[in-house]
Amino acid sequence: MHCFTPMAGSKIPLYKEEGKSYHADSCDPLTDAANRGELEIAALARGTYPGTPIPDNILPGLRSIGFWDATHDQNWGLPWHRNEGVEVAWLETGSMSFMLENKEFTLLPGNMTITRPWQPHKLGNPNIGVGRLHWIILDVGMRQPHEDWTWPSWLILTEEDIRDLTEFLRGSEKPVWDADRDIARCFKQIAATVSGAEVVKNASRLSVYINELFLNLLELFREQKVSISPSLSSARRSTELFLGAIRNDVAEPWTLKTMANHCGLCATRFSHYCKEITNLTPMQYLNQIRVEKASEFLISEPEQSVTEIAFACGFASSQYFATVFKQHHKCTPRQFKTKRAAR
Repeated sequence: MHCFTPMAGSKIPLYKEEGKSYHADSCDPLTDAANRGELEIAALARGTYPGTPIPDNILPGLRSIGFWDATHDQNWGLPWHRNEGVEVAWLETGSMSFMLENKEFTLLPGNMTITRPWQPHKLGNPNIGVGRLHWIILDVGMRQPHEDWTWPSWLILTEEDIRDLTEFLRGSEKPVWDADRDIARCFKQIAATVSGAEVVKNASRLSVYINELFLNLLELFREQKVSISPSLSSARRSTELFLGAIRNDVAEPWTLKTMANHCGLCATRFSHYCKEITNLTPMQYLNQIRVEKASEFLISEPEQSVTEIAFACGFASSQYFATVFKQHHKCTPRQFKTKRAAR
C-alpha cells in the first residue's frame, strides 16, 4: 500500500497559457482514498499527479504512470478535468463510468480509453466502482488540436511509425477501444515495474515497455484501418473548441490577444475562424455570451444587484454592461429584471 501526498512545490494549474489557466488532474480524491486505505495504488509521477516522484533526467515527458486496485465500491470519483498530455488507460477488471465531452460510456474489462489534453473527461457517476485501472499520461508538447506533437527522444519508433501514430491520434478522437492481448500484457508489465524497485533502476525496463505499448497501439490502429479526419487537427477545430468552452469562463478578462493566444493562433487567423463559425467578431461573440449569461443570472438570482452580475459576467463596468445589454435585448438590465419578475 502506497501513501501519497502532493509533490513538493507543485501547484495547480500545472500549465498556463496567456489568458487561460488549465487545471490538470491532481487526482486529489484518488490520493485521499489511497491514504485512507480504501484502495491500492502504485504510480510514478510529475507535477501534482500522485505517486513516487520521477527524477528530472528520467523519461522526460512522462507525467504519470501506474494503476489503482479497488476491491469494493468507492465513495469518490474523478471530476471533470483535462490531462497534461495524451492519456491511455486500460481497465483490467471491474466496470467504470467514463464520461468525455458529455458522452457517457460504461467501461468493461479489456476496454481502453484515449484522451487528449483538449478533451474534458471524468471517471465515476458519481463514484468509482470495483476494478483495477492502469494508465499512462505522456506529454508530447501540444495543448490544441492543430499544434505539432513532439515525442520524447527515448521513444525509439521509426520516423514513419511516429508520423503514423501521431496522425492516428490527431485525426481520430474515438474515446473507447478494445485492447488486444499485447496491449494488456504491456500494461501488466508496466504495473509490475512501477510496483518494484526505485525509479532510476527501473527506468530502462519501463522505457522498453512504454515503447512496446505505443508500438502495439499503432499496430492496432493499422489493423483496424482507422479513418483519419484532417478537420480534427485543424486551427478551425481549435477555435471551435475554445468558443464552446468560453461559455463557462465568461468572467475571465478576455482580450482578442489572449483569446487568440489561448488557441495558439495569431489574432488575424483567430478572428477569421471566429467570424466563419459564429458570423461575429471575437469581441462581439464574447459580449453576446456574456449578455446571455447575465440574462440567466438576472432571472435565477434576483437578489444580486445589476452591478454584481455585470462583474460576474466579465464586464468592466455596469455602464458598459447596460449599453451592451440594451443592444441585445432592447431594454436595460433593470427593465429586463422587472419584466421577468412580473411574469
